[in-house]
Amino acid sequence: MNKWMLNAEKPTDPLKAAYTLSDKVWEFFTNTEMWANVLFSGLRILIIFILTRVIIKVVSKIIDRSMERETRGRILVNSRRFSTVGGLLKNVVTFICNFVMIMIILAEFNFNLGPLLAGAGVVGLAVGFGAQSLVKDVITGFFIIFEDQFAVGDVIQTGTYKGTVEMIGLRTTRLLSTTGEVHIIPNGTIINVTNYSLANALAVVDVPVKIERGLEGTLSLIGEALVGIEERNSNVLAYPNILGIQSMSTSEYVIRVAANCLPNARESAERQIQSDIKQALEKQTSLEAAKAEQEARELAEREARAAEAEALETARRGRETEGNNPRRQVAAAQEREGEEGEE
Repeated sequence: MNKWMLNAEKPTDPLKAAYTLSDKVWEFFTNTEMWANVLFSGLRILIIFILTRVIIKVVSKIIDRSMERETRGRILVNSRRFSTVGGLLKNVVTFICNFVMIMIILAEFNFNLGPLLAGAGVVGLAVGFGAQSLVKDVITGFFIIFEDQFAVGDVIQTGTYKGTVEMIGLRTTRLLSTTGEVHIIPNGTIINVTNYSLANALAVVDVPVKIERGLEGTLSLIGEALVGIEERNSNVLAYPNILGIQSMSTSEYVIRVAANCLPNARESAERQIQSDIKQALEKQTSLEAAKAEQEARELAEREARAAEAEALETARRGRETEGNNPRRQVAAAQEREGEEGEE
């Protein structure tokens, strides 16, 4: 130990130290084996980076062509659906390729990837447990868009919520109800969906009619009322079918009318059918009332004429009775005078 202390106390030669440092620098810059390794590693990293970019571009082109092939020849196509699915697939491919590229580059720098991957797995597992609902919402939203279960503008019902779809995202879906409320629903909670906009709807109207009305006349009236309904309301696709009596009671019977209409236009078509039938019934009722009033007026006039004729006849008979009374009085006087002369 004393020897070491004595050697440590000796002053260091600055020229020798500078010479040693310059030798090390020169050795560093002239180490051909090291620079060859650095060059080859750089080339490998550059090739890996270029290959990653090429793979991403090729896969993106394949996804775009697949989306175009799906949309080709289709009249009604949801472009937003395909753009969303295509963008999501591209992002997934980009993330996976970049992750693999980073791992390979770290391996080129002699990093031990085992503990790194294990740590990343533990962190991913923890995040997965902590964000189960988020992952569920994203996965469900992806399949909603991919399977085209509904699109923006469709009228759907899920659970107790019904309205028009305003936005479809990977995490939430936004609905606008008919009364103005906006419902924001997590995609993970969407289990059952009723879509009212995929196929043509059937408008069904039941018309109650009093039992006193004739069946043939009522059917004819309804048929005439619905003529030209396709022109009055574009939501109705064809002339409605008058199915006949749906139910009947002692006071009324019900006529059922059905019409094909555009998707999500059932209520509008039903209102148009009801309006046309109501107007026809009002017109028929007014005609019947006018006819009844005319008949009553004619009956009253006949009764008045009959009463007037009867009054004239009564007056004539009265005058005749008054004109005959003096003659009877003279005849009676003469009879009394004859009886007195005889006596």
